[in-house]
Amino acid sequence: MFNKVCGLSAIVVVVAILSACTSGDKQMDSFKVSMNQVSPSGVGADLGTVTISSASGGGVEFVPDLHDLMPGEHGFSVHEVPSCDAGSKDGVKVAALAAGGSLDDLPGLTVDDKGFATVPVVAKQLKLADLKGRSLVINSQSDDAQSGNAAKGGGSRVACGIIE
Repeated sequence: MFNKVCGLSAIVVVVAILSACTSGDKQMDSFKVSMNQVSPSGVGADLGTVTISSASGGGVEFVPDLHDLMPGEHGFSVHEVPSCDAGSKDGVKVAALAAGGSLDDLPGLTVDDKGFATVPVVAKQLKLADLKGRSLVINSQSDDAQSGNAAKGGGSRVACGIIE
């Protein structure tokens, strides 16, 4: 009986050691970002998720599964700071100001006439490894240079999520 218990204990220890050794080598292959409505009062209702993964042709793919957005094209960008909190600028409360400045503008986010965004966008200039600890922001208007609306900026920030 003693030999069977010792043998099982040894197997459990070996499996635990091997598991610990391999788990540290895993690389994140995707992020699922929960997106919330934002306003000058702070973070609000859940709007769905955006799944971020490496794109097959290089870069990073953003796959939205969002609802309750205003129809049309929206600015979509990665921001420097992992926060969606409101902040004050010149004494005025601003939605998701704590997210900091835009690290990188993404292609515009398309929202259908029922308020759903499901069309993936690819940012060839980004690497998945550079996104952890950032925030993802959706603006009220398009700010995508390809749309011809870049000079207007993206309008106010309407949604935000933390890339963890």
